[in-house]
Amino acid sequence: MNVYANLFMHYCFDSWMERTFPSIRFERYCDDIVVHCVSEAQAEYVKDQIGWRLKECGLELSSEKTRIVYCKDDSRTGSHPCEKFEFLSYEFRARRVRTRDGRYFDGFNPAISPEELRRLRDEIRGWKLSRWTSKSLAELAEWVNPRVQGWLNYYGSFFKSAMHSLLWMLNQHLAGWARRKYKRLHRSWSQAFWFLRRVSRQAPGLFAHWRWGLRS
Repeated sequence: MNVYANLFMHYCFDSWMERTFPSIRFERYCDDIVVHCVSEAQAEYVKDQIGWRLKECGLELSSEKTRIVYCKDDSRTGSHPCEKFEFLSYEFRARRVRTRDGRYFDGFNPAISPEELRRLRDEIRGWKLSRWTSKSLAELAEWVNPRVQGWLNYYGSFFKSAMHSLLWMLNQHLAGWARRKYKRLHRSWSQAFWFLRRVSRQAPGLFAHWRWGLRS
C-alpha cells in the first residue's frame, strides 16, 4: 500500500474510529485491522458501523477476512465457532503459558502462523543448501544468517517454541550439506549431525539459530 492509500485509510478509518468509538482500541497495518470489543453484541454493532463507514468512502469489508473472534483464555472460558485469527503473519489463539513461578495457565497469545511456517520451510528448501558443496560452513553461515536473524527478530519475540520445527529443519539441511561435502559422512545422517554438533560446540555463534539455542 502506497503512502497516499495509507493516508486515505487514516482519514477513512483511524480518525473516524477515534471520533466515533474513542474507548475502543484497534490496530491497523495497511488494510488489515484488529478491533477490540468487550462483547459479541458490541462487536456486531461496531462491525456494521465500520461497514457503513467504508461504503461512505467507496470501500467495503472483505467477507472472507472479516469475522468476530472469541479470545478464549483462562478468564474467558466460553466457546465460539471462531477462536483464533491471523494478523501480520502471527496466529493469535489460546496457548498454554508457564509463569516465572512454574504455574501454567491458558492465555490468548501470538506465535508465528502455520501458513508463515510453511512459507519459510519452502524458502529453506528453495535454498538447496546441500548443493553448496563448494562453500565452507562459514560461507554458508554468512549467507544464511541475515535471513534467519530477521525471522528470529520478528517471530522470536513471542512463543519461541513455535519456531523450533523450522530451525531444526534448517539443521537438517546443513547436515545434508555435510553429507555431500565430506565423503566420510556420505552414508550416515547420524555422523553428519555429530559433525555439526562438534562444530556448534567449538563455534556456538556461527549460525544465528545456534546463538538462539537450536544447535544441531
